Amino acid sequence: MAMQATEGPKRPLPDDSVEDGSIVLKRQKTESALAPSQQKTGAPSRTSGLVAPIMLLSGHSGEVFGVKFSPDGTVLASCSHDKHLFLWNVYGECENYMVLKGHKNAVLDVHWTNDGEKLLSASPDKTVRVWDTATGAQTKKMTEHDNFVNSCCPLRRGPPLLVSGSDDSRVKVWDQRVKRSIQTFEGKYQVLAVAFGDAGDQVYSAGLDNNITVWDLRKGAESMTLKGHSDSITGLALDPDGTHLLSNAADNSLRVWDLRPYAPANRCEKIFTGHQHNYERNLLRCSWSSDGSKVTSGSADRMVYVWNASTRQIEYKLPGHSGSVNDAAFHPKEPIVASGASDKQIYLGELVKW
Repeated sequence: MAMQATEGPKRPLPDDSVEDGSIVLKRQKTESALAPSQQKTGAPSRTSGLVAPIMLLSGHSGEVFGVKFSPDGTVLASCSHDKHLFLWNVYGECENYMVLKGHKNAVLDVHWTNDGEKLLSASPDKTVRVWDTATGAQTKKMTEHDNFVNSCCPLRRGPPLLVSGSDDSRVKVWDQRVKRSIQTFEGKYQVLAVAFGDAGDQVYSAGLDNNITVWDLRKGAESMTLKGHSDSITGLALDPDGTHLLSNAADNSLRVWDLRPYAPANRCEKIFTGHQHNYERNLLRCSWSSDGSKVTSGSADRMVYVWNASTRQIEYKLPGHSGSVNDAAFHPKEPIVASGASDKQIYLGELVKW
């Protein structure tokens, strides 16, 4: 286990704090972020620039559904059931320095654009929104979906395109430079997760039908279906090379799919197990490390799982949260994993070996 127990810095008052007149009393954490076996002297040497090996970020008043590091790794964005997006400094005392307000319902997904200048968010208020990360201003509101918007994802390279997926069974492609969506794909089932292919000519969607659908933007039609999961797919993530897709499903498995043009008919290359989905049916996400060597995912058993992408072995099973871990993400440059959970908390954890 790569983390070492420390007392987190002072944070905005969480729900379990007691305020008595002008004196604020923060209740002591009753459960350590690490099992006793990890709390030994002779702790491993530090591997990141975090102030402490574990940083606790408190401030959201609702479940945290998404966490994402900025491309340069200095800021963490989070989204929550409290309808807000928070921006946090990754280094120093991890202050929450900006709150982005505008959504009328929970915020289920958040992503950075590749230049770090914009944030994308998706919400059950039926909108996808774009935010300026320097000012916190909302710069675009996309309102064409007829039901909950569960997921959004930007094109990583090239024009400012993004894709969104909704309970209205539609997958929509947007260009931030124009008002209306530029393409709409009509599915048959609610869409819970989407991703954008690096070449800009494909988008991927998944949801209640247990399958991943590949949509061809040039032909305006479905080009391929990836079958293998046996329950709803709640998270999709493209690998750093853009050649493989990671999926997280309620069948308690992660799968890696080969997206290359001449791949074998069975495109599922790897299956990872260990994490859990449960009756809450939360949209548990997943992600890759920046070098593609590791994958991580949310898990309903309150743990953060990190697997070796080559061997499929679990390298870390990180405790600390007291609710379902809905999203986990790797820092782009350092051995740090962020996690957001239904306990309204966010942890930044330093990994010992990379």
